[in-house]
Amino acid sequence: MRWKDRRKSSHVEDRRGSSMGGKTLVGGGISGVLILLVFTFLSGGDFGDFLNSALLDTGTNTTTAPYQETETEAERADFVSVVLADTEDVWTDVFQDYGYVYKDPTLVLFSGSVQSACGVAGSSTGPFYCPGDANLYIDLSFYDELSQQFNAPGDFAMAYVVAHEVGHHVQTQLGLTKQLDSLRNQLSETEFNQYQVRFELQADYLAGVWAHYAQGLGYLEEGDYEEAINAAGAVGDDRLQQQAQGYVVPESFTHGTSDQRMYWFDRGFKSGNLEDGDTFNGEAKFKLP
Repeated sequence: MRWKDRRKSSHVEDRRGSSMGGKTLVGGGISGVLILLVFTFLSGGDFGDFLNSALLDTGTNTTTAPYQETETEAERADFVSVVLADTEDVWTDVFQDYGYVYKDPTLVLFSGSVQSACGVAGSSTGPFYCPGDANLYIDLSFYDELSQQFNAPGDFAMAYVVAHEVGHHVQTQLGLTKQLDSLRNQLSETEFNQYQVRFELQADYLAGVWAHYAQGLGYLEEGDYEEAINAAGAVGDDRLQQQAQGYVVPESFTHGTSDQRMYWFDRGFKSGNLEDGDTFNGEAKFKLP
């Protein structure tokens, strides 16, 4: 991706070196208190305020130590800042075309753990979006995990990660996150998981829409599309479960299969509009404009 010497977002907050106490997420299953839907990086606070019902108070101490940024980390920080700036430009224009006003999210860089409106999350959670504060949270060490553990190298693989989380912000702006939240107590765990999958696939579609415009602006280089598609496939529920436990449990899927994730990113990339991103099969409450 062509990103050097381009505009960086002014909506980046650096909390690296801070260690947070406060509230932490507790598990137990969707039918119980809450399951931490962050088996991969494309999870976290995707559902808004209802996460607070599953928070456990562990104190509110905050400690800060000088953070020694490496040259590699500095470059990665610059990169995600440029990607965020690109998403700001694209979604501002797209929203304007549909008669909406886009409000920029804030990208929070953290190391170790971080406090959000959705609770305390550790680096193992991976990048996530919290609707409660409209922030994206990223530990830049995830870049290594994405490349080495998930076998999805390349800068545009990481750009896809950022764009997916911004996709959740777009969903929140359009009121879709609240609609999903309202279904949680109305459905069984298996039924809710089906909506969760569609919600995540829609964020993949929206990431593809952003990539569509990034290509039109001349920012993509040869191989970038392949890096993003590879990353989308690498984090499919079926592939992750197979790698982790040797078998898959489709009724427990929360993000979609590898094929589904690749399909919806590709569809967004080719389409570039909101109308083709109805992953909810025309259900009125979730239908995009």
